[in-house]
Amino acid sequence: MKIFSESHKTVFVVDHCPYMAESCRQHVEFDMLVKNRTQGIIPLAPISKSLWTCSVESSMEYCRIMYDIFPFKKLLMAALAAVGPPNPRADPECCSILHGLVAAVETLCKITEYQHEARTLLMENAERVGNRGRIICITNAKSDSHVRMLEDCVQETIHEHNKLAANSDHLMQVQRCELVLIHTYPVGEDSLVSDRPKKELSPVLSSEVHSVRAGRHLATKLNILVQQHFDLASTTITNIPMKEEQHANTSANYDVELLHHKDAHVDFLKSGDTHLGGSSREGPFKETITLKWCTPRTNNIELHYCTGAYRISPVDVNSRPSSCLTNFLLNGRSVLLEQPRKSGSKVISHMLSSHGGEIFLHVLSSSRSILEDPPSISEGCGGRVTDYRITDFGEFMRENRLTPFLDPRYKIDGCLEIPLERAKDQLEKHTRYWPMIISQTTIFNMQAVVPLASVIVKESLTEEDVLNCQKTIYNLVDMERKNDPLPISTVGTRGKGPKRDEQYRIMWNELETLVRAHINNSEKHQRVLECLMACRSKPPEEEERKKRGRKREDKEDKSEKAVKDYEQEKPWQDSERLKGILERGKEELAEAEIIKDSPDSPEPPNKKPLIEIDETPPVEKSKGPVSLLSLWSNRINTANSRKHQEFAGRLNSVNNRAELYQHLKEENGMEPTENGKASRQ
Repeated sequence: MKIFSESHKTVFVVDHCPYMAESCRQHVEFDMLVKNRTQGIIPLAPISKSLWTCSVESSMEYCRIMYDIFPFKKLLMAALAAVGPPNPRADPECCSILHGLVAAVETLCKITEYQHEARTLLMENAERVGNRGRIICITNAKSDSHVRMLEDCVQETIHEHNKLAANSDHLMQVQRCELVLIHTYPVGEDSLVSDRPKKELSPVLSSEVHSVRAGRHLATKLNILVQQHFDLASTTITNIPMKEEQHANTSANYDVELLHHKDAHVDFLKSGDTHLGGSSREGPFKETITLKWCTPRTNNIELHYCTGAYRISPVDVNSRPSSCLTNFLLNGRSVLLEQPRKSGSKVISHMLSSHGGEIFLHVLSSSRSILEDPPSISEGCGGRVTDYRITDFGEFMRENRLTPFLDPRYKIDGCLEIPLERAKDQLEKHTRYWPMIISQTTIFNMQAVVPLASVIVKESLTEEDVLNCQKTIYNLVDMERKNDPLPISTVGTRGKGPKRDEQYRIMWNELETLVRAHINNSEKHQRVLECLMACRSKPPEEEERKKRGRKREDKEDKSEKAVKDYEQEKPWQDSERLKGILERGKEELAEAEIIKDSPDSPEPPNKKPLIEIDETPPVEKSKGPVSLLSLWSNRINTANSRKHQEFAGRLNSVNNRAELYQHLKEENGMEPTENGKASRQ
């Protein structure tokens, strides 16, 4: 259905009653522009516009902005130009606003040329062309009850004219109408009508009420409404250098506010740059985006590419800054606009340039150009993830491609199927478990698991499929028995990564997750899971062997870790001497382990490990703190004492020194002294 929005038909109804001829009481000083005033001449008194003049000018400004930005496919009511000012002495009863509202509804029922073209294209389905519109009524209401009377009049008129349009080929029923009632009154008086937001009066009619003072306040309200009705936004160009009229050699910076479609700010809304916004010069209720003037460029070839171009309309079209800016652009110059930033490099986001006598606001992209080659996914987003399964994902897309199907329904095995629903179901099955990153999976990196991974996602399995899955599981068991390496990713890990048995544990867990995601598909999927769980359970003797192997590896790792920790903490003066002691201790531990594992050596009564980290070694009583060397020596001595009887000379030594050939000294009449030296009696 081709629906024309409410903005396609916007009808203005301006009250022409005698009251609208009254002054708006907002004075305009027009004698202040006289430069050389003769003394003794009384200055002219200020003037003020009537309510009618303010309403007509505001309506025309609304239309000017709309036609500047949307010059095509819009309608123009020329009847307002033929109407003169209201007669203050006319009878108010003969100038009721109700006649204007009825005429507005009649206008909405008429078929426009654009609607006629749409009906012609649709031929037999002409009723599918929508008909919506908006009525903007500027009047001076007496009270809130008067406003409700106007709303009832519009609602009844729409109901009656829809009946007439139903039986006519030249009229269309009004499907939707927005009534915007603007109550205007002179400056300084109190309003007799209260504001009211949009309210649904019926499925066809909605109404909103605005109470606005005449003069510039009314113009500001119409300026805000045109932005709301046509999805416009405001941009203020700051720091525009302009030469002064009186002093040609000096310049000053000015600001110009422009209106355009809000899509020119879509990049700001996506990025969340709220600091660019501010209040418009027309009041705090109107927001604008501030952009700074850059040095103009004359060669458009050197400019950046743009992602959108939108017509602009100056808010204050008659001001000198707006006139200078538009003339500057119409002469073929282009201006770059940058985002104001407190720090960092400047970002040029927009450009002003004219084409064919019309000025456009171009949106420049600050990211990678769409004209260049697209970035490779392997580069990663912000350098975070770079190991995506690109090849596997391409294969995944090929397996789940959608193709046109003439009949929206077809039968499979006597059941009625919808191709789209079947495709969704297949896509859901294939994505129940599908890791996107290489480092997060093991089984999808192994060629040995490919047969099972490609078959298990099927809705139903054959006996041959079950045999292939079981064969894959048996091959994995054989790989684990041979201790073959697995393609474990070491990205982001330190050292050698997990041990071999840990790698296989991760692999089996992931394979079980994949199979369990599809066990509800059929009974044969359950058979694959049972085979997998049976192969995962190991014999007790094999588990015990693996357990002893893990304990041995843990002992070696603990010993190496203790050596490394000690080497980092010891003073550098004693490094060479202590290193030799630690190396000897390590060799003794290795020899003791070999003796223990030898089949000829008897089983020790104590089956505890030779070195237990949690064991507290005996510490010599000393006044000061115990050094790490003392702790390590005590541990070595304790471990060695369990293996064999200590050498008698080492037990009786003084300061780790044993005197040799003591009997020889006794035969010669020599006796050792306390310091270890012999003396003759």
